[in-house]
Amino acid sequence: MVAKIIIGESIKGILHYNEQKVTEGSARLILANGFATEIEELNFQNKAERFEHLNRLRPSVKKNALHISLNFHSSEKMDDAKMQRIATAYMERIGFGEQPFLVYRHSDAAHHHFHIATVSIKRDGTPINLNNIGKMESEKARKSIEEEFGLMPAESKKYRVDQSIKPLDTNKAKYGELPTKRAIGNVVTAVMNSYRFTSLAEYNAVLGQFNVTADRGHEDSEMFKKKGLLYSILDSQGNKIGVPIKASSFYNKPILNKLEKKFEENAEKRKPYRNDLKKRIDQVLNRYERLTKTTLLSELKKNGIALIFRQNTEGFIYGATFVDHRHKCVFNGSSLGKGSLGKDYSAKRLKELLSDTDRIRTYLKAPATLTNYLKPKQKLKLMSRAKNTLSVHPLISTSKEVLLELLNPEHPHFNPYLKQKKRKRKPKPRQL
Repeated sequence: MVAKIIIGESIKGILHYNEQKVTEGSARLILANGFATEIEELNFQNKAERFEHLNRLRPSVKKNALHISLNFHSSEKMDDAKMQRIATAYMERIGFGEQPFLVYRHSDAAHHHFHIATVSIKRDGTPINLNNIGKMESEKARKSIEEEFGLMPAESKKYRVDQSIKPLDTNKAKYGELPTKRAIGNVVTAVMNSYRFTSLAEYNAVLGQFNVTADRGHEDSEMFKKKGLLYSILDSQGNKIGVPIKASSFYNKPILNKLEKKFEENAEKRKPYRNDLKKRIDQVLNRYERLTKTTLLSELKKNGIALIFRQNTEGFIYGATFVDHRHKCVFNGSSLGKGSLGKDYSAKRLKELLSDTDRIRTYLKAPATLTNYLKPKQKLKLMSRAKNTLSVHPLISTSKEVLLELLNPEHPHFNPYLKQKKRKRKPKPRQL
């Protein structure tokens, strides 16, 4: 089980997000704790007023709204009754058992999960301490619940939470079958609440994964000067389609000023996940001598990483951004520092690894132990053999590449017995 806690200032925004999912048919309310009314009789106003009444008891506490999600492995069976028991147990163990809270079961992803909306102000007006609640309380609650309910531990190598944000269906949007504003709003809200990004470019790198983009307009435009922001849907080629929508018209107001505050907060929040991301990138890059762009993107994707190359109108690549879907973090290649082999992750270094054309063959690095078998004369002989085999390998352009190919144990011409036999030394005569 994976638990995520987002602390904010607007309980109405959290309710609006979940109620919108209910309206779309991708969520439903399964538990209302601390409400003196049946679920069927609760409307939006009833729910909002219950929470806001508590918040008014301590107006000095601004960040008092919690949006919690509990996610389960896709193989785990989960009915409503079990979710209700897990939600109740979790809230008690993090100190919110006496608080009013709402539990929404979502069906917009491959894995079972539910969202909880609540506030941190108690009935007597005292606030619940939210400092490090994720590390101090949530982690302990998660582990005990995994054991009690027989759930797959989040630390397990088999554990994998599928992507919970679905990309927009651009075909439906194109033909007017998709309520554009609502669909964009759902993606924007989910990305803002889940991912850690530190610039508009990084924010757009994530939004682009779900066919949405945020645009400030041209630098000379009035909109740019006034820090305006427009959201649009992207087609499969990355082109904007449909009518752009002002950021201020969305319920949760994803305007630039609000985003800039998140940029500052996320700079610290993403730090603990930098090294794990570098390690997973290295697992791909260190396996190859040269590779195609297609192979690089697909291999990183297997490790839960999306790589976005930034390029100008002439097609020149000037930057690279990594989106870590596993830890919901975004890093520019240049900000990751150096990897295990002392090399960076900049666009320049990545371009050096990429083949000039996809027609050139991708091949793995030869294991270092094989090259140790060869002496200088043996390498020259193998290079000579490589030149003679260039015609057999039309996709490989140099004898050096053929040499590396021949050193691959999977190659049909590989000879592991290249090492010369040692001559037996004659025994020295004994001295009397």
